[in-house]
Amino acid sequence: MSVALPPADIARALTRISHEILERNGGSSNLVLLGIPTRGAHLAHRIGTIIQSIESKSVPVGTLDITLHRDDLRLRPPRALMPTKIPPAGIEGKDVILIDDVFFSGRTIRAALDALGEIGRPRTVQLAVLVDRGHRELPIRADYVGKNLPTSLDQSVKVHLTEIDGVDEVLIGSAGSL
Repeated sequence: MSVALPPADIARALTRISHEILERNGGSSNLVLLGIPTRGAHLAHRIGTIIQSIESKSVPVGTLDITLHRDDLRLRPPRALMPTKIPPAGIEGKDVILIDDVFFSGRTIRAALDALGEIGRPRTVQLAVLVDRGHRELPIRADYVGKNLPTSLDQSVKVHLTEIDGVDEVLIGSAGSL
């Protein structure tokens, strides 16, 4: 296993993503950040903090539990990771940025879009990911990518964040080694 992104690279990637979000959306006035648990939720809070430092204005941040919308529920028992927490102003007419740690097949994001549809109708939905490792199974793409990390199917990518794991790093290795 090797370190694909050390802490400084993760910080730079999140700062760049934050600037790109602000540029594309003309500021933060209509933004809502929704992190996909577990690590996407923590990344959403970090991006919200960075945007606040740039704009001097807070951005609503929440979490979106996709557990019951997954297409693999029959293969493994459901388990809620974090509850859905939508900011008080809701998502109606807002520019929602879904945030996740690793983008792989696209199935997690499809589930997130289904879950989002049950909550309301945003003006736009955009996707920010720390790592895009390829191997898409659905026609979904990320709008903001911290690092494209091409992998083989027998490799695994693991994101560690200080909030959960005590360290910031992205590891890549053989599927059984992480």
